[in-house]
Order: sequence, then C-alpha cells, then structure tokens
Amino acid sequence: MQPKKSDPSPVRGLSAGRRSFIAGLTGSLGVLAVQPAWAQFRVEVSGVGLTQLPIAIAGFRGDPQSPQKIAAIVQADLERSGQFRAVDTAGQNLDENSRPDLSVWRQRAADSLLTGSVTRLADGRFDVRCRLWDVVRGQDLGGQSYVIPQGDLRLSAHRIADFVYEKLTGEKGVFSTRIAYVTKVGPRYNLWVADSDGEGAQSALTSPEPIISPAWSPTGAQLAYVSFESRKPVIYAHDVASGKRRLLANFRGSNSAPAWAPNGNQLVATLSRDGGSQLYAIPATGGEARRLTQSASIDTEPAFSPDGKYVYFVSDRGGSPQIYRMGANGGNVERVTFTGSYNISPALSPDGRWLAYISRIGGAFKLHLMDLGKGTAISITDTSADESPSFAPNSRLIVYATQQQGREALLTTTLDGKIKARLTGAAGDIREPDWGPFQR
Repeated sequence: MQPKKSDPSPVRGLSAGRRSFIAGLTGSLGVLAVQPAWAQFRVEVSGVGLTQLPIAIAGFRGDPQSPQKIAAIVQADLERSGQFRAVDTAGQNLDENSRPDLSVWRQRAADSLLTGSVTRLADGRFDVRCRLWDVVRGQDLGGQSYVIPQGDLRLSAHRIADFVYEKLTGEKGVFSTRIAYVTKVGPRYNLWVADSDGEGAQSALTSPEPIISPAWSPTGAQLAYVSFESRKPVIYAHDVASGKRRLLANFRGSNSAPAWAPNGNQLVATLSRDGGSQLYAIPATGGEARRLTQSASIDTEPAFSPDGKYVYFVSDRGGSPQIYRMGANGGNVERVTFTGSYNISPALSPDGRWLAYISRIGGAFKLHLMDLGKGTAISITDTSADESPSFAPNSRLIVYATQQQGREALLTTTLDGKIKARLTGAAGDIREPDWGPFQR
C-alpha cells in the first residue's frame, strides 16, 4: 500500500498500506449494478512504438445503427496495446462476406484488414461478425461470430480485438479481461469492476468512507478488499457474480494489503495482531492466520510470484522501504531493490520476468520496471505521483494510478513506456487499480 505523498515518514506510510486512510467504512453491498455515466471513461492513446503492425479496420456494416461502435472499440483496443497502428480506411465499410481487393490495401501500407458487421435480430439480440485478412500474403485468417444481448456488445468488440491480437502476434489478447479500481466523488467511494479500457463500469461496493486494496482472485471470480466497518481495517472477499461477500480477516489490530496465492487456496496479508505489522498466511475460506515474517520492522504489501514459490513484500528493516522476497512459507528473506532509497508497491508480471514498483526519486513517485533476470531497472513514466501498478495477464501492459492536470487518473503503459493510454473519468479521483486474470 502506498504512503500519502505528503507523509514525510516512510514507516508511518508503510503501516497504512497503499493509501493512508484513517476512516470507517459503512458499505452497501449487492449484486453489481450499472452506475451513472460519470463512471465511464474515454481513452486517450499517446506515444509511438518502434515496431507497430499497420492494420486497416473497415467500418462494420450496421455499425452506425448499433448502440456500441464495434469497429471503433476494436481499433482503440489494438492501439492501446502498443502493438498496432491504424491505417486510414477512407470511410470504407466492408462486412465479413466481402472479398476485398487486397492490392488496394497493400498500396495503403496495411499489413492486415479487419471487416465485419453488427445486426440487430428480431428478438433484440445482436449478431456480431468479423473476418481478418493478411494483406501481405493475401490470406483469409478466419473470423468470429457472436449472438449476444445488447449489454454484451462491448464485450464482443473486446473479444474480436483479442482474436485479432492473437492471430497477428501469437499471444493472447487481454481486451476482454476486467480491471477493478476505486473512485472518490465528493464524499462517496466506489469499488468498480470494468472492462479493460475502463468502460462498462459496475459498482461492487459503495461507501461514504474510503475503500482500499482491491485484489483479484486467480480465477477472477472474487475480489478481496479492505474495509473499516469496525473502525479498523478488515479484509473481505466479494463474489463478483452474486455480489455476496464474506469475512476473510478481522483479527485484533489492523488487517490490510491482501494478496492471493496463485492456487487460490490462501492469501497473504499484513496483520498487526501481535504488535507490529507483519505478514501472515490466511486460508481463502477464512480461519486462523499463520505468521510468515518475524522482524521488528514493518513488513507489508505482499505479492506472490506467479509460480507461487515466493512472496515479494516491502520492509523498512534496512532503514528505509525496500522490496524483499522470501519463500512462500516464510524464511530465506533476500533484498531485491538496491537502487533508490524508497521503493514500494511490488507487482510481478504473470510470465515471471518483470517486477513493477514505485520508487521515490527526488520527491517524485515514479513507476519503475525491473528485469528480474538481470536485476536492472528503469523508470517508464514522466509523471511524479504514480502508484498501484498492476500487470495485464499477458504481461504486456501495466495499469497504474497517477495524477495529471491536478486530477487522479488511470493509465496503461507498454513495458518500454513508449505508448500510454489515459483512462479519464468524467468526475472524481480514480485510484487503486488491479488488472484481473484471463477468464477461466
């Protein structure tokens, strides 16, 4: 959990978690419900990558009459990934049955072409179809089709983007995955579940007091989070489908910073039940906690390695906050970060190659990325109030919170920092993002 930027004491900040909130939480919890339009986002992509695949996305037949513009959503997804550059289609509309003259698209320097249609059926559902062409080789790469209710139109567009991404890069796309984040609008806080582009947000929890530390379970079926309903931090798990929740940790003192083990059987959290803030393993069904660290310092912000063998965490045992790792059952603690005097908020990439974290550099909090194999790290942002990094499940993007133009916002970035997408809400502060897993 990240200390407040104004907090001069790293120890006090660490003990509070990702944000130093001292408040009670009285939440109303129920089945996910669509909230007002302020929860929606617009995506602003900036930057240019060194190697981007040029793709032409023709206007889908029926798109102008559709409540969601499928072609535009697909294009925004692909551009946000940093892997693609859109080629001007000059307003051409082509459906999945079209047989395009690929020589024309070669002249426009497109490597691939996507066509499709969206049709409203008599029962109110929509038939969404697409076809992908390899313009260079002159090959039909296949297509997709979905018959879905109106509420799933955006999801169908994200699935089409996933199909295109995988066909052209050989890796799974993440556009149909979900993110969780917290907003504050006036006196109210909300925990949201949304599409990977921040749209289609649905409220999982609303409260007049802060909500902190949302964390997805490995299957994406649950969200753990911290509340203050007993006037102290308590950890709950929220079932995303049903809206039901259950208590995970309400031990004496503080219960904070939950992190799921990759097998989903347990969580590691920061508890102060025995005095100082230390790391404990807690069964996913709730129950007795098992202590993992035995230091006189503050140990917090646990994060599992994707293979479940290690737990990375933040500790001030060396005199200032640094990132360490230990065996999943405790013991064999070793320091990971050595550059900089203040490093917090570790996040591991699902492929195990990268560690994202926040480093304080000259008073600025900046997102850093470490190659775990080499031990080298670089800053990948030009902002100064970054926090809460979280990897996409294909390890190709990072979502994080920051401040721009005096407002809190969510951004995604490619690992080289060259292409960023700002997910800008219409109102309120946006914080604490966590990118969900591939759906199982």
